[in-house]
Amino acid sequence: MEQRPEDLLGMSPEDAKAYIVAHLATLKLTEKKRAELEAELEKWKSRVELARSKGAEDLAQEAEKAAERIRADLTAIQNEEAELKLQIESMRRQLPGLAARQRTVDPDLLEQELLIATGRLPGDEAAAETERNLAKLEKEAQAAAALAELKAKLGGTSQ
Repeated sequence: MEQRPEDLLGMSPEDAKAYIVAHLATLKLTEKKRAELEAELEKWKSRVELARSKGAEDLAQEAEKAAERIRADLTAIQNEEAELKLQIESMRRQLPGLAARQRTVDPDLLEQELLIATGRLPGDEAAAETERNLAKLEKEAQAAAALAELKAKLGGTSQ
């Protein structure tokens, strides 16, 4: 199935915004073309009236044919303009969803912030490991000393 022009699926928010801006530029050009065609149509309508007022029916018919061609072009441009407006509105409604789908948590940044919150500096992971190992050795030494003291007390009372 072909992707519709207003479907922003798979685009980053930045790419989507650039895509919408391109559509807006196309819309502005289309609006300008529509205004030009409207002015051209008015010109040919006035020519039809002028030719009829002067009794030049053959010129009036030719002017009427030109006006009809311009009306057809104008209708096509108006339809294109309406379609562009609908597409742009559809794309604008999709923008918040695109931003929400992007990963908003950087795990590396979160880890660094957690280290800072615990009083360590980023990059001090090795120092933290050394500190944990030393704390473990201190506890073992304290436990061995307490055990030796207990043995000494027990050994001293049995004599």
